[in-house]
Amino acid sequence: MAQPKISVVVTVYNEEENIHPLVEQITTAMEGIDYEIVYADDGSTDQTVPVLHGMDHPRLRVVELKRNYGQSSALMAGIDYANGEYIATMDGDLQNDPSDIPRMLKLAENEGYDMVAGNRANRQDGMFLRKIPSRIANYIIREAGGVKLKDYGCALRVMKADLAKDLGLYGELHRFIPLLAHFEGARYTQIDVKHHARKFGKSKYGLNRTFKVVSDLLLMLFFKTYMRRPMHLFGNTGLFLLAGGALINLYLLVLKILGNDIWGRPLLILGVLLLIGGIQFVTIGIIVEMQMRTYYESQAKRPYRVRSVKNGSAIEEVPS
Repeated sequence: MAQPKISVVVTVYNEEENIHPLVEQITTAMEGIDYEIVYADDGSTDQTVPVLHGMDHPRLRVVELKRNYGQSSALMAGIDYANGEYIATMDGDLQNDPSDIPRMLKLAENEGYDMVAGNRANRQDGMFLRKIPSRIANYIIREAGGVKLKDYGCALRVMKADLAKDLGLYGELHRFIPLLAHFEGARYTQIDVKHHARKFGKSKYGLNRTFKVVSDLLLMLFFKTYMRRPMHLFGNTGLFLLAGGALINLYLLVLKILGNDIWGRPLLILGVLLLIGGIQFVTIGIIVEMQMRTYYESQAKRPYRVRSVKNGSAIEEVPS
């Protein structure tokens, strides 16, 4: 079967009432485009899967996970089973509008973007439980991550397939897709898209996601700064602690030589703890550095990505 131009990947969890309307919307929106629809079901406990299996649609594929793994894992599963040259991602709750996908695809193709993200300019959600947590999360990610997008939470995105398949989504990292794309050197932009109020079912998210964003952001900042050089984080911290512990213990040694009693002093305990902590940080840095070298060298990976190579007058795109 020929490779479709775009795969529309939809992640769902207990969205039985939204299946038929959304598939119809996608079919209408993608008229004239070679496409496929990939539904990734994240262990639904209602009739979502039977409804999907009962649909007779020539371009529909269904990936059913064995249990509820979380949105990131479901999204990665859908991307893994997608065959398109480009991959569009969206939620299955009818709040994203598939009619925006052709415009985003055209922009990606014409302007050479690796990712076109959506911005819910007129968001149709509750203020307290959805908009405020989202604004807080967007602000935290934008300021800490350095990627100046307005809306990180919009699930509607169009990406090149090689970028999407190399994102490495797990845990709760789906909300950091723009950051992950940025780390991969992707060219990206964001445009306003339509957003609708939820008609059926209940939202799976609320205020608690703001706290998840903060914890996941720490991991993302590590990826951004120290992923390829972990020894610079752990080693430098360890050396700082070792230096502090050595100075304290040297000072106490001088006091001891001068005849002062240093036993039981809090400063002595602090000095010993700093020495032990410094040794542990340096050791962790060495172990993590060895793991990173194994990660790259065992899989013949390189710590860089080449976009294109110019030979004479010809510029050749380098496949990922």
